[in-house]
Amino acid sequence: MQDSEFSDIIILICKDDTRFDRRAYDFVRFGLDYTVKETKKRDKSAAGSKHVSGKELLDGLRLFALDQYGPMAKTVLNNWGVKRCRDFGDIVFNLIDYKVFSKNDGDKPEDFDKLYDFEEAFVKPYLSRTKSRVGVDMPNIAKSSS
Repeated sequence: MQDSEFSDIIILICKDDTRFDRRAYDFVRFGLDYTVKETKKRDKSAAGSKHVSGKELLDGLRLFALDQYGPMAKTVLNNWGVKRCRDFGDIVFNLIDYKVFSKNDGDKPEDFDKLYDFEEAFVKPYLSRTKSRVGVDMPNIAKSSS
């Protein structure tokens, strides 16, 4: 699908469902591509296009968000209206309804329910430890007391 076609469809979706910023749809689109590529790297026997499950997509979106936005991932997603896993599912199914994505018979929005907590997935990895510029693990300064 051409970028201009995708943009036109997202404008229509956002008129029907105002919960999510259009950038959330772009993120899910690119996050799906990222997930498929990562899945193919792990499973060298997968040929052609591969269907990913809701769980696989959520895991991929989590990694993609951390890769793209680091410690700001949760803030960015929340700013776009994405505050929980089910929101990703709602975006995916909006894209399915508009024939941008496809689904298998068993796929349902509930596949995206509560697979991880956003605080745990996007914030906690950055609170426990930080790396110094020389690559040595250091305790997080915000947690240490003097």
